[in-house]
Amino acid sequence: MGRSDATALSDGDAALVEDLLAGSHRALARVITRIENRAAGYRGIVAALHEHTGGADVIGITGAPGAGKSTLVDKLAAAYRDRGDTVGVVAVDPSSPYTGGAVLGDRIRMASNVGDMDVFFRSMSARGQLGGLSMATADAVKALDAFGKDAVIIETVGAGQNEVDVVRTADTVAVLVQPGSGDDVQTLKAGILEIGDVFVVNKADMDGAERTLAELEEMVHRRESPTKGLDGGHHGFEVPDHPDDGTDGDGEGDETVWTPDVLRTVANTGEGVAELIETFDAHATHLRESGAIESTKRRRYAEEIRTLVRSDVGALATAEIERRGGIDALADSVRRRETDPYSLAAEIVEPIADCVDDGEL
Repeated sequence: MGRSDATALSDGDAALVEDLLAGSHRALARVITRIENRAAGYRGIVAALHEHTGGADVIGITGAPGAGKSTLVDKLAAAYRDRGDTVGVVAVDPSSPYTGGAVLGDRIRMASNVGDMDVFFRSMSARGQLGGLSMATADAVKALDAFGKDAVIIETVGAGQNEVDVVRTADTVAVLVQPGSGDDVQTLKAGILEIGDVFVVNKADMDGAERTLAELEEMVHRRESPTKGLDGGHHGFEVPDHPDDGTDGDGEGDETVWTPDVLRTVANTGEGVAELIETFDAHATHLRESGAIESTKRRRYAEEIRTLVRSDVGALATAEIERRGGIDALADSVRRRETDPYSLAAEIVEPIADCVDDGEL
């Protein structure tokens, strides 16, 4: 398949891509800025980078505020560098209601890695776009991957649905919980449990650490039991008999199921960081050797395609609404009982549907 007009590269953007692939940190920073701002031509840039991706281990770090994610990410980056790996960090921060930028974007972070050009840190925000944060994050990860980073870490500021969507960009997801946070552990049961490949009790030198560890171990045990009504699947590791879990569908191949580890760390001192990286490496190896990484990528790309198509079709529909006088004028016509929302929606979508039927879209 050739590249469409929407992803065609200008000469300047082609040179920017070439510079990034040649190892220019300045070009990498410019590309990620273009991605975050959804600036003209960014799609062509990301499309050109796609064939150069696939070499990085992508790790997501999520959990409730106060769990110590930033400190742990700092120590993880330092540990990766100590063993000779290059690192990219995308820190997903909340959007400022005034500027649209990352509220925490200017904070002092990655203190252990200041001045190290092989640790690239970038703070990102949603810019007020629904669903835009997860797409922008995924595209930034592609840029870092294509650049040649060995490990790319995605850090989210919280553990809500937006952050869950973002962290799904990662191949391996670590969920952080702090000791004594009973409410946080209960919250995990409502959704975050399903996305974790590793559960980490950070600040494990605090009171209540052993109890929190025990609670998480019990939750993982329940997750692994289909009779408990919990979906144990994540990144291709479903419970047995799932057709996409690396088994043959008849219950064989239980060895391909990844059982999440529950680890303890003290990020301030670096305690447990080496063991955590070993677990990340083990999960990455497990994904590759079981073949589950392929089904993981297939599902991820399928969702990315759906998201992009929904966005593009929505933009076409918005343009048709404006051509008809704008949404307020259409709403007034409904208010005056001249028409109804269903009829208007059908009229707006009809020209798009006609183009699809004619093979022109």
